[in-house]
Amino acid sequence: MKLKSSILAVLIVFSSAAHAQSSVTLYGVLDSGLLYQSTSASTFLPTARNQGHSYQLKDGGIYSSYWGMKGIEDIGGGYKITFKLQGTFNTANGKSGLSDTPGATAIFNQFATIGATGPFGTFDAGRQIIPMIYAMAETDVRGAQYFGSILTAWLGINQAAGWPGTSTNAPIGALYDSNALVYNSPKFYGASLALEYAPGGVAGQFQGGTRESAVLKYSNYGLNLSAVYYNGHDTNPFPLTYPAAPATPATGQSNNRFYYFGAMYTISGFSVSASYGIGKNPAKSNTADFEMVSGGLGYQVNPYFKITSGYYYLKDRNHSANHSSEIAVGAEYNLSPRTKMYAQVGYVDNKGTMNQTIIYGAPVAPGMSTTAAMIGLRHNF
Repeated sequence: MKLKSSILAVLIVFSSAAHAQSSVTLYGVLDSGLLYQSTSASTFLPTARNQGHSYQLKDGGIYSSYWGMKGIEDIGGGYKITFKLQGTFNTANGKSGLSDTPGATAIFNQFATIGATGPFGTFDAGRQIIPMIYAMAETDVRGAQYFGSILTAWLGINQAAGWPGTSTNAPIGALYDSNALVYNSPKFYGASLALEYAPGGVAGQFQGGTRESAVLKYSNYGLNLSAVYYNGHDTNPFPLTYPAAPATPATGQSNNRFYYFGAMYTISGFSVSASYGIGKNPAKSNTADFEMVSGGLGYQVNPYFKITSGYYYLKDRNHSANHSSEIAVGAEYNLSPRTKMYAQVGYVDNKGTMNQTIIYGAPVAPGMSTTAAMIGLRHNF
């Protein structure tokens, strides 16, 4: 009887240890606020007209609301298997976020990955936010937020390049890539490398719809540096008709190129950032060739309160009359470890056909100057 009890005790101990090596976490964020915008439009199209000022309950004043689940299994020797499923949703109406397919939504439109981590670094396969976005966020005082940041500036050159905003498949660079294989190296004296390759899966055309990118970063002593190269084949607007229109098959032609160089330095609570980027269609650079310049200044007043500001300039290198300037200022206060309140204000001066927005998802008409202000709450669970 004592032997049976001892064996049972050992089995319980080993089963508990095995269970402790694996975990699954459900998590999410809700971010919502009141937005005022002095001008507005119904779409991002170059023919969109100004519809006047607007007031709305807007999701995503800092970043979008999302929910997800992630898991990790320790398989020993310093190696772990991971997965992540994450998707955005609109707190104003409950709808899921956009997918790569125009007009369609997806439950897990941000992450649907399986991967591994170890002494070699990390490897993830599936749809995911790609390395270039993290590199941009880490070299922008505004942190690539949804309101007036390097992210909205980058979206501005996509809108100028013809992105209709009906899917997440952009003509210049990318926020998310499907079918992506991403490797992130360990840091070596503050330096790290990220590599991405996304097969297109187009029959008969090896390069059809493929994406590749490389990001080199340095982070040490309060200094963040990043260099980005992104290249895409048969990207937007190609997927607007594919595969419904076999008369326009994939060609494998490079038509999405983005370069970015950024830096941010933080000392004694003060942060300053600067960046330079070029986005173009190398197959038709006479129709899509844009320049992006940014600068930012911020101050972490105390552990609970910070103020950030940024300036973002876009220029059409083919037509000097098309350019835009944006400035944004924001304040964030942590009410608790999980909840923060924020207030933001911004102004954008669009010239020619430019339609840079102040906040992601709130279009303005081409050539229209716009002022926007937003107050909101962001809660993590």
